[in-house]
Amino acid sequence: MAKPEVNDLLNAGVHFGHLTRKWNPNMAPYIYMERNGIHIINLYKTAAKIEETCEALKKIASSGRKILFVATKKQAKDIVAEKAKSINMPYITERWPGGMLTNFVTIRKAVKKMGAIDRMKKDGTFETLSKKERLQVDRLRAKLEKNLGSITEMTRLPGAIFIVDTTREHIAVKEAQKLKIPIFAMVDTNSDPRDVDFVIPSNDDASKSIEKILSLVSAAVAEGLGERKKEKEATSETDAEDMEAVAKQEETTVAAELETAEETPEVAAPTASESEAEPTEEKEA
Repeated sequence: MAKPEVNDLLNAGVHFGHLTRKWNPNMAPYIYMERNGIHIINLYKTAAKIEETCEALKKIASSGRKILFVATKKQAKDIVAEKAKSINMPYITERWPGGMLTNFVTIRKAVKKMGAIDRMKKDGTFETLSKKERLQVDRLRAKLEKNLGSITEMTRLPGAIFIVDTTREHIAVKEAQKLKIPIFAMVDTNSDPRDVDFVIPSNDDASKSIEKILSLVSAAVAEGLGERKKEKEATSETDAEDMEAVAKQEETTVAAELETAEETPEVAAPTASESEAEPTEEKEA
């Protein structure tokens, strides 16, 4: 796993915080200094936190759990969508649907409705509807696709959630806290780091900064997925070898039983005259 370089973070503008008058005092441990009325983030602490975050996300990915990426601000949504797609992870870049986590069953029903509409179009049922009904169904499908299309593969609650700007996505933070889902986030100087399990103190407004952080995070997740794939392949190979060994053992056992059966002499069945003679001898005696 590639370690974050402080110079690379500096060139991406990760160190720029918010105006000093908008700061959150709980971010004080991550602030290096103030310059021209703007707080400067300590990039050495940021690099250490990125490393810690990437290690944790790698473990979650290797365990097979999904990581939900959330960013609805204009400068972050396209970057998040691109990075999440590249590692096949769910993401939310439009408005956060209320109850996305706490009312997950209802959200899954909405996702299934998309599948039902698609099946209607395939089997010809859609064509039997009136023009007005088809238009309504198309609009519903487009709306669902826009808001929930990126989470169709998320069949259960995610193993973690990664957020860009916790102040903006405060509803997502509250829902994850309620369900005890680990929260990973880019936290700027105007946000409260106490709400987050794994904090990355960084500039969450500049696209270059977001791009840099998400590149490192997505690379760690991809590495975790690669490890899981190797483990699966190794397990399947081991299973195949075990099955082959068991089959060979069974063949040897059957062959041994057949050899034993051939070597054992057959006992001749008594003839009818012999069986009748026995009671006769008893009577004569």
